[in-house]
Amino acid sequence: MAADHEKSDGSVTSKQDTLLDVAGRPAIEFPEPPELSSHGPARIIAMVNQKGGVGKTTSTINLGASLAELGRRVLLVDFDPQGALSAGVGVNPYEVDLTVYNLLIDRKTDIHDVIVRTETEGVDLLPANIDLSAAEIQLVNEVAREQLLQGALRKVTDDYDVVLIDCQPSLGLLTVNALTAAHGVIIPLTAEFFALRAVALLVETIEKVQDRLNPGLQIDGVLPTMFDARTLHSREVLARLVDAFGEKVFHTVIKRTIKFADATVAAEPITAYAGTHQAAESYRNLAKELISRGGAP
Repeated sequence: MAADHEKSDGSVTSKQDTLLDVAGRPAIEFPEPPELSSHGPARIIAMVNQKGGVGKTTSTINLGASLAELGRRVLLVDFDPQGALSAGVGVNPYEVDLTVYNLLIDRKTDIHDVIVRTETEGVDLLPANIDLSAAEIQLVNEVAREQLLQGALRKVTDDYDVVLIDCQPSLGLLTVNALTAAHGVIIPLTAEFFALRAVALLVETIEKVQDRLNPGLQIDGVLPTMFDARTLHSREVLARLVDAFGEKVFHTVIKRTIKFADATVAAEPITAYAGTHQAAESYRNLAKELISRGGAP
């Protein structure tokens, strides 16, 4: 244990006083999780924010890779027609024969035929491409249209420990499908006031899904991303976030760095591209925090 330190006024600062996280809360060191003796059933987590550019895809890739490092079997679901998640793990979304779109539109499609192995050990992918943009229109008159993804994932949940769904930046039918299929929600949120204002509408949507479609759905946490401790703006937004959501805000904060863009170009998780960088350690810590909170097995 670190020794107490005497201040110039003669008072003593304890270890608890000095070890604070960037939000001013007592810092927590999350333990290494126990190894799993078997896999499944998976806990399904939707990565959701209707505002774009908040780090959803980056967080989905790197949290998935970090969970895999801890021995968890992970399925990443690309649920955005832009196909950024697929490209981000090295899969060209326009070179695959089947995507998540086929699962939603054609019930005869076997999900095992759609899943693609990635270069990251322990991480598989359900790819998507621009075809998915047509799904919302085609599914308007479909019976139980909000539960199509849930039905598709049911066939493989015993094969994985965690399923992470990267949602498109909207609150339309696809996002409602993801929320209906999920056990939990992670809200990636940039440390900017405009991003903060958008969260109220998202929480309202989550509450409607809880009331009407998925009463077991819960918010696993709010993940601050692109944080810059040098700016007062970032620090103020983080403080307001903690005031609003309390312990729902992860202690792990993802700081802004060009390494994420470099890793995206390389189509690798940050844990593989720059494994010793602080950004990689942040996502490893997030994986441990999620497990310690009960958000993943």
